[in-house]
Amino acid sequence: MEVPAGDLLETFANPSPGRDYAIEIVCPEFTSMCPKTGQPDFGTITYTYTPDQTCVELKSLKRYLQGFRNLGIFYETVVNRLLDDFVAACRPRRCKVVGAFTARGGITTTVTCEHVAAKGK
Repeated sequence: MEVPAGDLLETFANPSPGRDYAIEIVCPEFTSMCPKTGQPDFGTITYTYTPDQTCVELKSLKRYLQGFRNLGIFYETVVNRLLDDFVAACRPRRCKVVGAFTARGGITTTVTCEHVAAKGK
């Protein structure tokens, strides 16, 4: 199965590009599949970012995330991919993506990935 394309993510102009401010997007219904068992994995994906010139459009983010629903992918891989695609789409000053996955066999997993843009970019 193919990984959803990051080019699904649409952006719009940041209304306050001269100011650092945080945007938090919580996606509590994320679903993917365990690549070992084929069982569904459920989690909450949280994006916290400081936009630069653009912000992500939420409906496109929702469609992008839904593309993982039937994809067999490890937690670590999916959270890193979510960060990489988000950064490529809107080039934020900073971005943190947290995947908090529900318990399976009594074990919960939280994966956190971060990006900080180089100064002057």
